[in-house]
Amino acid sequence: MTSVLYDAPGPKAKARNWIYSGIFVVLFGLVLWWVLSLMGEKNQLEADKWTPFVTDSQVWTTFLIPGLLETLKAGALAMVIALPLGALLGIGRLSDHAWVRGPVAAWVEFFRAIPVLMLMLFGNALMAPQFLDVPSDTRPFWAVVTGLALYNSAVIGEIVRAGVLSLPRGQTDAAKAIGMRKGQTMVHVLIPQAVTAMLPALVSQLVVILKDTALGGALLGLAELMSTYRQISANYSNTIATLLVIALIYIVVNFALTTFASQLEGRLRKSKKSTGAVVEGDVAEVDAGGAAGVGKAP
Repeated sequence: MTSVLYDAPGPKAKARNWIYSGIFVVLFGLVLWWVLSLMGEKNQLEADKWTPFVTDSQVWTTFLIPGLLETLKAGALAMVIALPLGALLGIGRLSDHAWVRGPVAAWVEFFRAIPVLMLMLFGNALMAPQFLDVPSDTRPFWAVVTGLALYNSAVIGEIVRAGVLSLPRGQTDAAKAIGMRKGQTMVHVLIPQAVTAMLPALVSQLVVILKDTALGGALLGLAELMSTYRQISANYSNTIATLLVIALIYIVVNFALTTFASQLEGRLRKSKKSTGAVVEGDVAEVDAGGAAGVGKAP
């Protein structure tokens, strides 16, 4: 079978792939064995460094769970702000009016070019007593949310713009043919179809938001998940074990987020195909009765 993007591998190519996979597994096993051996030599595999996570509930109730909740709270609030703002920025970049398109493009390029950590530090300085005078106990939280929202809204704006531009030109032409205005075409025709194509990139950016809260814990004193390793390792002298447990928690949370998004994407694709709407990869002609129903996907 031949795809537009690649040729299906033949018997020799499949054999090579199996060989490469076997070599990778062996190398990965050797690296893992070396790391575990090194940890054993440094007494990092001793039971007393790991048992607190099983036998001492205070590790979870005092440190890990409150830190996780702070991470989720900061990440969720940043997502709630960045997603609609990014959608507006993406639509603004597609405007026919230069007085809208120009400033929006400048905003997006400006905040995309600045490191998110710098935005957090700037937000923290702006909330100091001599400026906005935000209470010191909540200042790190709002500085982190501000930095994440500004940076990621600019990135999401580009994702939205690319998603809309990836749709077949016939979708816009069909909407114009039945008298839809530009705004109506964007809201009722283009955005609903582009969501499916944008979803993987959007989910990746949401995962980045969640992980980048750790920057606030490292430099601004936000009591999020990553920052709890200092208190735990100070009490139990198990820095490596603590970092590994925290990494596993991040993996579980982000895996849950991506799994939910994958299921949502599958439902959206199934819904689009059942209604005849164009989704990424479709080449069949869609229903002729709707605005999204003229032409074929390229």
